[in-house]
Parts: sequence; C-alpha cells; structure tokens
Amino acid sequence: MHAPVAPPFRFEPHGSPVTADLRAEQLVEPGFGRVFTDHMAVVEYSDARGWHDARVTARAALTVDPACAVLHYAQEIFEGLKAYPQADGGTALFRPDANARRFQSSARRLAMPELPERLFVASLEALVAADRDWMPSSPEGAIYLRPFMIASQAFLGVRPSADYLYMVIASAVGPYWKGGARGVSLWVSHDYTRAGAGGTGAAKCGGNYATSLVAQQEAIRRGHDQVVFLDAAERRWVEELGGMNIFFVHRDGSLQTPPLTGTILPGITRDSLIRLARDEELTVREEPYAIDRWRADAESGALAEAFACGTAAVLTPIGRVAGPDYAFTIGDGETGPVTARLLARLSAIQRGDAPDPHGWRHPL
Repeated sequence: MHAPVAPPFRFEPHGSPVTADLRAEQLVEPGFGRVFTDHMAVVEYSDARGWHDARVTARAALTVDPACAVLHYAQEIFEGLKAYPQADGGTALFRPDANARRFQSSARRLAMPELPERLFVASLEALVAADRDWMPSSPEGAIYLRPFMIASQAFLGVRPSADYLYMVIASAVGPYWKGGARGVSLWVSHDYTRAGAGGTGAAKCGGNYATSLVAQQEAIRRGHDQVVFLDAAERRWVEELGGMNIFFVHRDGSLQTPPLTGTILPGITRDSLIRLARDEELTVREEPYAIDRWRADAESGALAEAFACGTAAVLTPIGRVAGPDYAFTIGDGETGPVTARLLARLSAIQRGDAPDPHGWRHPL
C-alpha cells in the first residue's frame, strides 16, 4: 500500500483490499473497464463551502436520494485518461492539465462549478499513489482514470444544483481491442445525430453518449464495430464516432480532420496527433469532409487511410465504411503506414520510450 497520499487529500485506507493473489489473477487479462482498484478520490462541493473534504477512500457504492438532481436533470460530466508505466520503472500521466481544462469547459457548459486545475491533477496523483500496485505488467497495460462530477442535491426543479460530488475511480486495463488493433468497420448513421449547434457536443457529458447508443446498436446489428455521425444540420459532413475523433490520410500524405466548431469533442489524443504530425512536417487540415467525398476518395484511391482516436483505444484504423445504400473499403482495409507511425510515436512518448519534446508526461 502506498500511503499517505499528498495533501490536500487525506488517506482513508480500505479496510479489506483485494488480496495480492486475487489482484495478480485479475491483472493477467484485465480487458477494459472491468477490473477496478481498491480506492477512489472524492471532493465535495456546496455553494456555501466551495470545494472541501478532499480524500482518497475505499471504493464503494454510492447512496443517493431518489430526488438527487443528477437522476432527473442529468448534470453530469466526466473525463478519461491513463497512468502509464514508464521505461525507467516509474509512472506518468499524459497531459492531465489538458484534461483538467476540458473538465472545466464541460462544467461551464453544464452550469456546474469549475474544479481548480491543481485539485483535478492532485486527485489523480493521490489515487495512483494509493493504488499503484494495480498497474498491469503487460506491454499495453495502464491504469485508466475516470474523473467525474454529479449534481448531488436532492430537489425537484429545473435549476442548477447547489451541491456536487467529484470523484475519480480507477481501472486496470489492457488493450482496448481484444487481439490488438485492426481495421474496424463503421456504419454511417443517417437517421441519428450526435450533437447540434449550440448543444453539448463539445462537452464531455453522459448525455452525448446516451444519445449515441441507439445508433451504435444499429451499427452492431448490421455487422459493424462502431457508428460514425454526420452533422445535424445537413446530414452531410462527417463529425465523429460515438466516442472517438476521426482523421483522414490522403494519398499526398496530408491529414484532414473535422474542425472544432462546437459540435465535436476537442479530443486530447486528437490534439496530440495533430502536433506530432506537424512535427514531422506533415500537412494537417482541420476542415469539413463530406460523406460523399469520403466515399469518392476511397474508391478512387485519393484517400489512403483513415483512423479514429481517443484515450481508450489510442488509434484505431478504419477499414470499411457502409451506409444505407453504399459500402466502401479504405486502402487495403488494414492499418496504413501513417496510422502505424503516429500510433508508435504517441505510444512511445506516453510510456517514456521516447523523448517528450512537448512536455506532455507528468511523472508521479
């Protein structure tokens, strides 16, 4: 057990943590989001007291009032990032300051209090310090951290809550895709959209994901891995997957990704890849890309590769795309050389196997 954690968090150790033998068994093939660590970080907020009572305590079920505001008015936001084992034997977070700022942006959009960046980062440091033994030893292993905040006041009335609960839980994870990265198949939803202008598309809130689930079900029912959404206004412009941003690699070596106009989540992996690609002097355009153009470019060979990206899966090559009356394959349907190179570069920085020119690693 690694304790005590650094202030301002006090440490309340778990009275009966998972045994070392059982933990080792669970870490052999943890999958993604199924194996949880012993502790969680908690900070409370009230209009009267502000942020208070920061602690790392035993992970346990929550008890909430049936009138709890989050259950009725969906004031809820979350983040996702990983603690990575390092080549020197240490542990590091990847760009937690960027997650902290996005968490603040999401809070503003949902009329919630903004958690100070220092407190956000400290909560991650404290939880990883307590549960460092949960780090998998596999090459792609990491500790996935899920910070989230909910409205916790008990009342019925359409207004912002006066009380909030911020928490971080942790999950030992392996590769997102069982069997390793492969060219996934996408279903283009023409019936459902993820977000509209003026909505919550740029915020990381549960409602965005809830509305994507029926389209994701349709994609799976039709034999595809994921759904990709078009814009709400014209049903023409490619926006993002249910939980990942998207990139297109043209035959001339340039990259293109949909612009951040308020309907797309500003992914931290997305931003990192843009900067890494430009480090290699590749042209990266943040421009709209129409579904008809995507199809035409794939069929003509003008489009060489496409990939989705996000914290959980990092980079996922896109092999096949289909809609109600069309289907097309990108390249040979497998991982292309630009996708593979960017994945290798990003992963090497995250895991301390390569220099960190942008100062993204946050050692613990």
